[in-house]
Amino acid sequence: MPEKPEVITVTKKLEKRLKNRKITDIKVYYEPIIDYPSCEEFINQIKEQTMNSFSTRGKWIVIELDKDYLLVHLRMEGKFFFREKDVPIEKHHHVVFTIDNQEELHFQDVRKFGRMKLIPKNRLYKMPPFTELGLEPWDNNLTAHYLREKLKNKTIPIKTALLDQSIITGIGNIYDDEILFLSKINPLIPANRLSEDQLQLIIKNTIITLDKAIREGGTTIRNYTSEEGITGLFQNHLYVHTRVGEACPHCGATIMKMKVNGRGTYYCPDCQK
Repeated sequence: MPEKPEVITVTKKLEKRLKNRKITDIKVYYEPIIDYPSCEEFINQIKEQTMNSFSTRGKWIVIELDKDYLLVHLRMEGKFFFREKDVPIEKHHHVVFTIDNQEELHFQDVRKFGRMKLIPKNRLYKMPPFTELGLEPWDNNLTAHYLREKLKNKTIPIKTALLDQSIITGIGNIYDDEILFLSKINPLIPANRLSEDQLQLIIKNTIITLDKAIREGGTTIRNYTSEEGITGLFQNHLYVHTRVGEACPHCGATIMKMKVNGRGTYYCPDCQK
């Protein structure tokens, strides 16, 4: 699943091609992708709106239109492709936006988990998903005190807690492993047992890891692409994730893999005792 760096990278690619362009038409071939409002309302309301600015919130792409915000969650395998107008629709291309330069933007999703919402501007912060999201990794309010308050009653493993988007938003399985490795924290430690110094390390290494991943265009392990034919490069810099059986770059111990609440988790048994 694309995490914060991948979502930021895709958003920047879209902005280059679509900023100040108008949506003149839209066709939806798989209605469940439209999460809010109804598919019919979505189609009627989005037409003739201009895409004015592009940003992200957690793992959501946020496109500011004239009257609404278009929110897109890529989920597992959602991708955007540009096509010439009226080209034949390819398999798994479920939503097609026609742009005022006669170009089309196709949303492809093989597994059909992606979702789109059209939220009125005055309701953006009054309804999901924004009401359910925690702090961004770069938010000045993300402090050790904030994390302690959020985690004080959580006995779940810290690996699981960092995936909770209501605490820190944007972290997924790949970067979770990398952050905990750099912080020398075992993934199984109960979240409420971490010291203030350990919480501060998590914040520091979250920013370091995500910043580097953004510079590298994200991580391509399976089939993530930021645009057609373009993959991320951060997989070349991973310390532990997918490195099972390899030597730890810090101490030389063999990197191991285990399941934590069903999620494949990579760690160094010596650095993260």
